[in-house]
Amino acid sequence: MQLKRWIMHVDMDAFFASVEQHDHPEYRGKPVVVGGQSGRGVVSTCSYEARRYGIHSAMPMAQARKRCPQAIFLPGRYDRYREVSGEIRSIFHTFSPKVEPLSIDEAFLDLTGMEKLVGDVTCLGPLIKSRIREQTGLTASVGLAPNKFLAKLASDLEKPDGLVIIRPEEAEKKIAPLPIDRIYGVGRHTALALARIGLHTIGQLAACDPAVLRPILGKNTEIILNCAHGLDDRPVIVDEKRQSLGREITFEEDLVTREDCLAVLWDLCQQVGWRLRSSQLGGHTATLKIKTADFRLHTRSETAELPMQLDEEIMYHIRRLADGFNWQQPVRLLGVTISHLIPLSDQETDFFGETTRNRKRSAAIDALKQKFGEGIIHKGSREP
Repeated sequence: MQLKRWIMHVDMDAFFASVEQHDHPEYRGKPVVVGGQSGRGVVSTCSYEARRYGIHSAMPMAQARKRCPQAIFLPGRYDRYREVSGEIRSIFHTFSPKVEPLSIDEAFLDLTGMEKLVGDVTCLGPLIKSRIREQTGLTASVGLAPNKFLAKLASDLEKPDGLVIIRPEEAEKKIAPLPIDRIYGVGRHTALALARIGLHTIGQLAACDPAVLRPILGKNTEIILNCAHGLDDRPVIVDEKRQSLGREITFEEDLVTREDCLAVLWDLCQQVGWRLRSSQLGGHTATLKIKTADFRLHTRSETAELPMQLDEEIMYHIRRLADGFNWQQPVRLLGVTISHLIPLSDQETDFFGETTRNRKRSAAIDALKQKFGEGIIHKGSREP
């Protein structure tokens, strides 16, 4: 007999801000905003108290300050967040050997077959929430369902501190009334296009003829329709080896000048470089990701003979890729990723004879970030 499939998605609530409120009792119950403190900084995470003022992730920090000037604005302590994330990940592995981390604060757990150990698998939802709260003092939202799509959707339905269980026999009926953009991959642009033909809910989408949807959904039609029916056969992938490391940002308002885009890319290169050096990794391939205002996604990659790790090395290749792009359309998303990673200490890099100077400068800046948080310092937007 085939085992009933159970997938859990655990998502920490406002993770960075919640860690700050836990470590600083005086912040509790107050709006807390974590992110870059420079003039071009953006919000990484904000507390639920701050969200009441309309503040959200990826919002320019200047705009967040206007919306809630009395908020507590923090640069972030990323070593501390990684430490807590490690504690939470250890808890995950006490519940299942199959854990797929999605980011520093969320993961999928495959609980299939756990009936033999615990009886009713659904009892593990409240149990993992209480274990996380006991060991870290933080709250998590949990979704438990027969597949990854439903589990992730469920964890987001009753945030914060939520627990939603979707059983296989009720899945399609339970998600039918939800808005279409609850399906991953259906963004604002696609949702508006579907609304124009009278489709607003997942149930309406599920009942629609695929031929009607293909002009809008294209090659994703079958995948999105399967999700609308509550179906998703993707496995939980256990892969401890990191294949790439990157950062991206979606803008609340599109960027319209090439210079503004390059300034943001330089900031992203610094964020990626800091994470590479913190993890003692280097990578051979740099990828530039650009989404323009017409929602078209453009990616460009370049592979270097020597592994890159320093901010200047990364920006050198990203700048070369950017120079080959036609910056005519406004830009709504920018991303920088380094892949083909290898273990690499900061003493092993070399870059056109400038490594020693750049390494010394990076080491000094990294020491400040290590002590005071990533947002404490930012290199100027000169030509790197």
